[in-house]
Amino acid sequence: MQDSTFIGLDVHKATISVAVAQGERGGEVRHWGTIQNRPDHVRRPAEKLGCDGRGLHFCYEAGPCGHGLHRQLTELGHDCMVVAPSLIPVK
Repeated sequence: MQDSTFIGLDVHKATISVAVAQGERGGEVRHWGTIQNRPDHVRRPAEKLGCDGRGLHFCYEAGPCGHGLHRQLTELGHDCMVVAPSLIPVK
């Protein structure tokens, strides 16, 4: 998975916090930024992070604010997983 980028999204009504993990960085997770929860703003990180041809894999916790987000990301051709909160491991 060296050529993949994994993007975690913390989705809220007005904003989305974006975290990124890349294979060549040993899976290190880093905060990419916070964007507005609007389609034109969601497209921007997808374009920036995928500009070098690597596969993008998005993931976010299931909730009321993500249905349009999932639809948009899959329409852009990206893998997008919705995770049930009860299945997220806790350290």
